Formats: sequence, structure tokens, C-alpha cells
Amino acid sequence: MSRFLVVLGTTSHSGKSTLVAALCRLLSDCGYRVAPFKSQNMSHNSSGTENGSEIGIAQAVQAWAARTTPTEFMNPILLKPKGDRTSQVIVLGKPLADKSAEEYYRGIEGLKEVVDSSIKTLEEDYDYIVVEGAGGAAEINLFDRDIANIYVARYLKAPIILVGDIERGGVFASLFGTVKLLPDDIRPLVAGLVINKFRGDPAILGSGMKTLERLTGVPVLGVLPYLDLAIPSEDSVSLGDKKPGCAGEDIEIAVIRLSRISNFTDFEPLERCARVRYVSLSEPLGSPDAVIIPGTKNTISDLRELQETGMAGQIKDLQSRQNTPVLGICGGYQMLGKEIVDCGIEDTIGTVPGLGLLDATTRFDLYEKRTVQVQKPITGSGPILESIRGQEVKGYEIHMGLTFPGCEAAFGDDGAVSPSGLVIGTYLHGIFENDNFRNAFLDYLYQRKNLVRGPDSASKGGGFCALTDALKENLDMEPIWKMLGLSPSLDP
Repeated sequence: MSRFLVVLGTTSHSGKSTLVAALCRLLSDCGYRVAPFKSQNMSHNSSGTENGSEIGIAQAVQAWAARTTPTEFMNPILLKPKGDRTSQVIVLGKPLADKSAEEYYRGIEGLKEVVDSSIKTLEEDYDYIVVEGAGGAAEINLFDRDIANIYVARYLKAPIILVGDIERGGVFASLFGTVKLLPDDIRPLVAGLVINKFRGDPAILGSGMKTLERLTGVPVLGVLPYLDLAIPSEDSVSLGDKKPGCAGEDIEIAVIRLSRISNFTDFEPLERCARVRYVSLSEPLGSPDAVIIPGTKNTISDLRELQETGMAGQIKDLQSRQNTPVLGICGGYQMLGKEIVDCGIEDTIGTVPGLGLLDATTRFDLYEKRTVQVQKPITGSGPILESIRGQEVKGYEIHMGLTFPGCEAAFGDDGAVSPSGLVIGTYLHGIFENDNFRNAFLDYLYQRKNLVRGPDSASKGGGFCALTDALKENLDMEPIWKMLGLSPSLDP
């Protein structure tokens, strides 16, 4: 039988996902078979598994940290908010339906069975399962239907580490309040508290931590510093933390911050190589060196907003006047075409004009999602793709609708390239994880300005070693080893 450790948080974005990834890597370093698990995830960012299932990006990252293959059982329920009080409900990697919260909770008992069976499936293959909760663990109005925190904790009866985010303020109150509000049978399971994202000298927290331990009866395991790691972000709440960095200040890439943006993790490899600015629809676009239109949970709604706010006009004007490269990924690719025909799958019936920067038409005919990992040849031409033509790229597709290009394909049977080669559309998420494409894209932007690129520090999963080092340096590991039923002497 597997052993379990549960990581809950006082709030969303408290650092649960990162701590789970660190624990997964730590156990993997010790030679154990370890898997992450999150029963219900609400996220705008997702990833595809080898068998074509869709799970939250955080569980895919955690699986990579554990040196194992992501599966749908690691995140059996994924909710993708659509911005209109509904979410697409994905169960065991497949889209079930768009549901309101009320509709979703009416079927919660059946979903508990999915959670139970997923845990049992993982137990067949793994020594350890590190479980992540969702949001805040003390949502007292949801206790009877909270399958991400209370239900799983009650089902497993495993030790719990509770994480609080000091950057948002009130961390002592949030940790104390969460412990005290937990149900009577769950509270004794809390075996350690962690303060996360601290900037400064942790010594100043000493008296507060001692008082917190006395008031809760739970030891504070330590204080984790704010870490800037090369690990994909979990959700769109992370966009609030993003500021244009100093990497590659000479090159600015504008990512359009759509209202229903999804999988913005596609662009995080660029953030370590260039100045990436997430531009809301109410902001002036300016004169960036490249524009990227990202994925979206509702292509037509975001396309309409793009047009109504004037952002579509700014993008087309910039491309026509300055030959600025424009890249569209997934929903962004669909928007770049001439038109989108919706047969009632998204939010309309009829034809909506696109930006017209690519000769392509998209149709939404069926409530079916294509979710697949792919490897494609680079077949497009033009100043960006020509230098790597004939090579291959890897990525994953997660989209509804089919696009029919009338121009040159970018990657085998995927995507499209304008005659100039400067407007590119593709369904491939993770395209910038490919060194060849990322370098070709950035090299062109630098060459246009007669600049020389510095070293490229982008790498998927490159932060796992730094993450485990931070864990061991800043937390009291002995209680954690005991929670896992291991001896501290196993510390690799």
C-alpha cells in the first residue's frame, strides 16, 4: 500500500503546488516511486498526457518532478472556468460538459467515486502519493462538498502540511484561523505549518512562529523564501505576479492578455530570454518586437472583445506598418484566420470574422476536444522558420474546432504561415519549450534590431534541484521524514 502526505493551503496560490513538486522530487531522489495527486483542480492552464487526456499543468509538472509519466488519475477532475459562471468539467481527462457551480455540485457524489478509484489506481504503481488540496482548506461553506480538501483528507487520514503565503499579508492569522476552522476529525491530522514566499530575514518571524505553535499546537516547519524558478505557473492568478523582467530588455514581446486566457505557461520560457509584457485589452499595444495571441477557453467571445476594444485593429496595423511578427497559439491561431464558423458549440450560431492575417477558416461542429501529444516536422518557410526547416518540434494540442488553412502549413499538417512568413499560427502548446523554435524566433527578433543575444536560460523543469535545495535549507526536515515514515538518514 502507498503512503500519503497531504499539502493543504490557507488560500489559493499559497505555494501548495510548488511544495508538492519539491516533495515529489525529494522522494524520487531517494529512489521511491512517487506520484502527485489533486482530486479536483480549477485551472486555466492544462497539459496533455500520452494517452490524450487533459490534466492541470501543476500535476504534469509535479509528475515531471517525480520522474514519472503524467496520467489522468493524478488529476481526475479538472474545472476550466469560462468566465460566465460556468466551467468546462473534465473527468478523467475527457470533457464532460459545461456546468454552473450549482449543476456541478449536484453531481458531487458521483465524482467522489471517481476520486476514490483514481487513488486506488495510483496505489497499484507508487510507493508514495503526495496530495495537493485546492484553494483554502477552511472554506466552511463547502465542507460537505469539498472533495479537494476535506473529503480527501478524511478519506486518507494522512499527515497534513498546511502552507500560508506571507506575501499576501496576515499569514499568522490565516494559518491560525485555518487550523481552528478545520473539522474536528481533520484538525489533528495537521502535522506541520509552512510560511511561504518570504522576502527578507526569517529571524524577524521568530516570536510570531513560537506564538503560532503555542496557539495551534502544531509545529512551524520553517519559512520558505520567495523563489523565482523555471517551473510553469499553475493558474491565471499567477499573471498578477508577472511584471516585465530585465531579461533581454532590448527585445519586447507583447502577449495579449485575453479575458479567458489559458495556457499562458506557453510563454514562460521566453520570460528568461526577453521582456515579455502581458497586455490587457484596455492598454495601448505600443510597438513591441513581436505579438503573441495566446490560447483561450472561448475563442469567439475573446475574438469579439479583441475587435470591440480596438486591440485587433492595433495588431493588424502594427503588422502591416512594421512587419511585426505575430504568432497565434491554439485559440490565437483560430483568431488569426479569415473567419470562425460556430455551430452552437461555443456561444453563438453563425460566422464571425477573424483578424484575416492568415488564410484559414475554423469550424466548431462538435463538443469534442482534441488532446494529444505530437511531434511535427517544421515545414513552413519565411525568415523565422526557414533556418530550422526540416527539423522537428514537440508539443501538445488541447482544443475544440478544426482549422482549414489555405496557405502554407507551419508544422507538417499543423498550423499556417502567411506569405511573408511573419504571421504564424499553430495548435501546438509548449512550442517555446523547443530550443530550435525558441531560438529561431528570438534570433530573428534580435537580428532585426542588429543586436546580439545573450545566453538562453530557459529550460523545462530546470528549477527542481533548486527547489529541493531550498526545501532542505529552510525547513525542519526531520518531522517531514517522520510524516513519510522514513529515517532522516535517507536524505540524499
